[in-house]
Amino acid sequence: MRIPLSVLDLAPIARGETVSSSIAASVALAQRAEEHGYRRVWYAEHHNMPTIASSATSVLISHVGAQTSSIRLGAGGVMLPNHSPLTIAEQFGTLDAMYPGRIDLGLGRAPGSDQNTMYALRRDPGSAESFPQDVLELQAYLAGESRVPGVDAIPGKGSRVPLYILGSSLFGAHLAAALGLPYAFASHFAPQALESAVATYRREFKPSAELDAPHVIAGVNVVAADTEGAAKEALQAVRRNLAVGLFGRGQAFTDAEADLLLQQGAGHHVHSMLTHTAVGTPHQVADFLERFRQQADADELIVAHQSPTTEGRLRSVTLTAEALESVAA
Repeated sequence: MRIPLSVLDLAPIARGETVSSSIAASVALAQRAEEHGYRRVWYAEHHNMPTIASSATSVLISHVGAQTSSIRLGAGGVMLPNHSPLTIAEQFGTLDAMYPGRIDLGLGRAPGSDQNTMYALRRDPGSAESFPQDVLELQAYLAGESRVPGVDAIPGKGSRVPLYILGSSLFGAHLAAALGLPYAFASHFAPQALESAVATYRREFKPSAELDAPHVIAGVNVVAADTEGAAKEALQAVRRNLAVGLFGRGQAFTDAEADLLLQQGAGHHVHSMLTHTAVGTPHQVADFLERFRQQADADELIVAHQSPTTEGRLRSVTLTAEALESVAA
């Protein structure tokens, strides 16, 4: 049986590209993933990041939903402290009404931004502290059992859009287990606590009306190409982009300047972020993913295809799916 695969689309805006071309690439990626049997595509909420086009997550999901037919679509995730639970219930209730049975809602509590961006979002710096209560309030709106007298989510009431708790630490593991919800770990960029968080979640899990047994989704990067050399070349471009995005202070860098940045300290940080990255030919990628699934004790893998070009990401989607199909056969 093939490892269940999903896609995390970071909606990158590559050098020389536009937001419009990034959104078109997201549509193409979802269509390719649907064609090759991926379970779902998720988009992450980020703000004030010049290389990511998924800040208006629900709007992007709506656009992609209109141009696909069966693959599940969702947030991976919505940073709930940036919003009121009612607003998110209405947005995702609307999506569920438009695309019944296809919408997921992953929830995170990280700010996903700096202090100035938090101000621009009108976010209370302490709002993350109420994350567990906000999840319960949101869940109640979607179930038609509002915790706020006289207030319902319209649309949203009774939709029961599936909720997922996202995390990169033990906090999310404890919360997902206590609420009996599926847990998605962000090991594609924050690998350090993967094994301990998953073990905690499985140990503490309490069955709920939504889920009778634990379900773990683990994030992993993939750069699959027709040759090992092409995959390694693509990975180096990804490493440069990460270094510039994280440490370039908004400046434009040549490849040579980005390589210097990697040599001067950024490289260690980028290497750590990309700990769980499958790179190479389809066979090499399939072997890595099977080992990673066992290491992560995961029920499902959500893959960030990290090639720097749209064509490279689409090819990686295809090669990875075909490789795992052949292994399963």
